[in-house]
Amino acid sequence: MKRFDSIRPYTDSEVQTVLQQLSTNSDVVRAFISATKFSFFTKIPFGNWLVSKILQAKINNIHTIKDYQSIFENLVSNMIDTKTSGFACNGFENIKPNKSYLYISNHRDITVDPALLNFMLHQNNFKTTNIAVGNNLMSEAWASDLMRLNKSFIIDRTGKSKREIYQGLNLASEYIGDSILEKNEPIWIAQKQGRAKDGIDKTDPALLKMIHLINRKSIPISDYFNSLCFIPVAVSYEFDPNDLFKANELYAIKIQQKYIKTDKEDLNSIANGISGQKGLVNLNIGSPINFIDNSYEACAQLISRSILDLYQLQPSNFAACEIQNIKHTLECNFSEEQIDFAKEYLETRTKGLEPGIKALLLEQYSNPVMQKEAL
Repeated sequence: MKRFDSIRPYTDSEVQTVLQQLSTNSDVVRAFISATKFSFFTKIPFGNWLVSKILQAKINNIHTIKDYQSIFENLVSNMIDTKTSGFACNGFENIKPNKSYLYISNHRDITVDPALLNFMLHQNNFKTTNIAVGNNLMSEAWASDLMRLNKSFIIDRTGKSKREIYQGLNLASEYIGDSILEKNEPIWIAQKQGRAKDGIDKTDPALLKMIHLINRKSIPISDYFNSLCFIPVAVSYEFDPNDLFKANELYAIKIQQKYIKTDKEDLNSIANGISGQKGLVNLNIGSPINFIDNSYEACAQLISRSILDLYQLQPSNFAACEIQNIKHTLECNFSEEQIDFAKEYLETRTKGLEPGIKALLLEQYSNPVMQKEAL
């Protein structure tokens, strides 16, 4: 087995084999039926078998990763057209087309965050990224296959022993460095493990330690990070389709001190994030970060501030502050109509919720304002 075979994205030569296996997988067929116009097949004899044959016919023309990604390009384009009320992307003047970067982003949606960046990179003739994905999303083998077909690589943070965990993180660290410095392939990675369910975007020093792990004994932190060329990215959504799921999880943790995800929870969040209405969406790409300090904590603070500077507040952020009577000094450049629409959405969204859950949902929207205010 080659060094990165267990975590790397699939290659063109593997596409057809993986797709053929997926097309006959009963879980994939059921997921496809539930998410498409083929749902009526569940009501007829041999429906799953027929859908499997349809899938096999469809994949005959998909032979490369580019072929496969073109499907997702159409999906993202359609999502922008139908599931947002406006999408803006800025910052391409900060990057060069033929250079590879480590795009480090805030994280609100499992798949939409990197999908929007890759879509815009492709549209503007820049290299698309390999996407870092935690192995917590890989409990289903077919989900792993679908993501690895879409240029995702796996960061394995689990293991039976500390040694296995270390080996998994060390391999991911080596893969990131090899991709950017040797193969000239850009990487997308979230600033911390998991989404910011409370709306607070903060970089985890442990993530930076993982990135540096492979060279921790030979290259100083700042020198290595500067060689990888970190680019901060900030994405903001006026409305988060998964805001209620996030609030419920945070509330369960708050009152029970433990939260156990269901088997399909992450996959449901992926589907909901793509299909749900998002209102206004902004994606801002920053300039390369210049690291000076040789401290993971100091580097994390610098990244957090860079991302927060780029973060575009939305009408819903100001509306949540009004609902909660939170005072701030930030200038609001949105109309009263936009704020009132967002307030109505949030009030409808939180109607009938347990007070603790309602507060946590609203805080997802007001916390970015408070973070900006703290700057």
